[in-house]
Amino acid sequence: MRIDKYIWAVRLAKTRTISSKMCSNEKAMLNDSFVKGAKNVKIGDTFSIKVIPIWRKYKILAIPKSRVGAKLVSELIKEITPQSDLDLLQEIELQNKLNKSLGIKGRPTKKDRRALNDFLE
Repeated sequence: MRIDKYIWAVRLAKTRTISSKMCSNEKAMLNDSFVKGAKNVKIGDTFSIKVIPIWRKYKILAIPKSRVGAKLVSELIKEITPQSDLDLLQEIELQNKLNKSLGIKGRPTKKDRRALNDFLE
């Protein structure tokens, strides 16, 4: 099975288009090297998905014939991401939620920058 189809089949990507874009934009690796979406996977391979700021790593346990239900995903892949990376990801997600609840959306808009400049002058 192709790597892009496998990522979609085990529910790591919502659509096939998203999974193929992950492969073409170097956000997916197979056995520690960037691959195109057409690369075939086999049982025992490891693949990684870029979830900013870390790489989530998985080991392939089985290959499905098509997309599977959420309950069956644990029979097909095993996550082997180090716990320290998962803790970092959780910390950043928590910080993003706090920023969102405070109304911080990211870069200030042009209007916000002008208001800041007026306030500082």
